[in-house]
Amino acid sequence: MTQPVWQSTVVYIGPDASEMFEAGVFILFGQPVPDALAEVSLVHCGPEAEFIPVEAGDVFRIGDSFAVITEVGSLANDNFEKLGHFVIYLNVGEADVLPGAVKAEGTLRVPSVGDRVEIHRNLAG
Repeated sequence: MTQPVWQSTVVYIGPDASEMFEAGVFILFGQPVPDALAEVSLVHCGPEAEFIPVEAGDVFRIGDSFAVITEVGSLANDNFEKLGHFVIYLNVGEADVLPGAVKAEGTLRVPSVGDRVEIHRNLAG
């Protein structure tokens, strides 16, 4: 069983974001976002509930696709809470995680405007 710890909706996808997605990098920003950053970002409308810090083992979902978060950078939750900013690096193995980023394993589909984006926590117990 899982519980959503963060939910939002995609409202804009920058014209250069698809190149990032193809490289396994998903840059999220909550509104408002500076124009230069919006060019490469998946922009969402902001969280729908109180912020809960993201942890390794959480599952990031775009629609029906998902990736398991394996590592959370030291500044990632602070950036995510304040700016809705989150950078996900997919399938990078042993590479070091950047302070404001997370690493994840899985397959995420290319998002579309209107897609739900969510982070779920496993409640096994």
